[in-house]
Amino acid sequence: MTSPVGPLLTDQYQLTMAYSYWKAGIHETPSVFEMFFRQNPFQGEFTIFGGLSECMEFVKNYSIPEEDLAYLKETLAFPNEFIDYLRTVNCSQITITAAPEGSAVFPRCPVMTLRGPILPIQILETTLLNLCNFASLVTTYATHMRILEPHKSLVEFGLRRAQGPNGAMTASKYSYVGGFDGTSNMQAGKTFGIKTIGTHAHSFVEAFTSLDQVENMELKEVNLLSLVLKYRKEYGWEETVDSELTAFIAYAYSFPNAFIALIDTYDTLASGVYNYLAVAFALFELGFKPIGVRIDSGDLAYISKELRKIFITTYALYGKTFAYNDNNFDSNDPSYLFKTTIVASNDICEKVLVSLNQQGHEIDVFGIGTHLVTCKKQPALGMVFKLVEMNGDPRIKLSEQSVKITLPGDKIVYRLFKMDNDTNMEIPTIDLICTRTEPAPEAGKKILCKHPTDSTKRVYITPCKVEQLHMEVWNGMDAIPTTLNESRARCKDTIHYMRKDHTRHNNPTPYKVSLSSDMFELLNRMYEEKKPIPEL
Repeated sequence: MTSPVGPLLTDQYQLTMAYSYWKAGIHETPSVFEMFFRQNPFQGEFTIFGGLSECMEFVKNYSIPEEDLAYLKETLAFPNEFIDYLRTVNCSQITITAAPEGSAVFPRCPVMTLRGPILPIQILETTLLNLCNFASLVTTYATHMRILEPHKSLVEFGLRRAQGPNGAMTASKYSYVGGFDGTSNMQAGKTFGIKTIGTHAHSFVEAFTSLDQVENMELKEVNLLSLVLKYRKEYGWEETVDSELTAFIAYAYSFPNAFIALIDTYDTLASGVYNYLAVAFALFELGFKPIGVRIDSGDLAYISKELRKIFITTYALYGKTFAYNDNNFDSNDPSYLFKTTIVASNDICEKVLVSLNQQGHEIDVFGIGTHLVTCKKQPALGMVFKLVEMNGDPRIKLSEQSVKITLPGDKIVYRLFKMDNDTNMEIPTIDLICTRTEPAPEAGKKILCKHPTDSTKRVYITPCKVEQLHMEVWNGMDAIPTTLNESRARCKDTIHYMRKDHTRHNNPTPYKVSLSSDMFELLNRMYEEKKPIPEL
């Protein structure tokens, strides 16, 4: 699949600004740009950073090919001298530090900092934002769902509903970073090494009409239809829909060790589940391991509980056991039937998960599609990219909205930890934004932390541990690699060590982001210097 991520995946104004920098002779001036966001998504109080690996791939391979230069010359009428200059542009003079992919990040804190000549950094802006905004959004939303269902399997089912093929691939990859167990997207499975999972559709069930279509199917030299019909008659399940049973037999014949049946095409509790049981009993007798059922409509809480009752009652009545267990398949163990996997899909979102947990349910695996891959609850994060220093001098953007005032100057973010007495864990408590030139805060020493916009709010903290949030990810020649599974593990650890009131679904406590005294002084000094004083 050809990637659309190239030098022209940018806004026109990045290139017109670049030309103006060049024409003014300031294109090589040392500068510092930062990427950050202003508000956490989904009414939550944390964001998980995603997209860094794609950014590094883009930066590492950055150069403008001849066909793109020809297009720029024709479209924007750039002179030959500037085209010649663009031909030499790469990222060898840029260094980048960033928060690790999969880590929690918070508003106003830079998640990525680029240092180097202003022109090549400027023309990276749009692409880097594009690569990080949606990836961070999907990772965060997936993490929200994982927090709500910490012990269930979550599978991304959204390929057909995603915003184009590249949105689908991003969603598959970063839902995995956020804690999902697999995807239905085969391209993502191949590209990223993610486990792929799938069953069959209603159309498969509707495609079959008569038991005659499966009368010659044999497994282990046994006629599968005859064996299924034996169980169906013996246990009184003969009022089910024949065509549905036909489809289940055909699917079981194709995948006897991976049999999951979609049981809601006609009637879940009157037909689908009993057709599944008849086929599953036959497979079990032949030594195969049927997995379970999927439901895609109706009252998921009620239906899943009724299904579990049926499985348990069936074992009690007939003494038969079956289900899937790779490690210890023992036909004398009744827990097999009790543990028959119930998969649920059907427009699942955070609200549905909360409701299901409140009602109680027996669902083992959630297939989540549209809401996840489109981030329907909030489809944009709003990450921005701002100049904060040029030629060693801090820069600031002012606004009537305090949240849009940028923090000037090159800076470093430190995460300060306190010991939690209840869990005996080091818990992240405050992210402290410091100027790059001031001494780093130290564990065991009292530190004054000031609110970014309210001078009356300030606290002291004596941290038990201090971590610098940013790491160098690009040194001008090499990108520091991070694997998908490293990002996934980091996300899991990050959430594990955060205070639960920061990550809870309802009314989470805001995580503190503060300024050091030096940073607070710089912000206010520059505000006074740059803000015109109105006259009444």
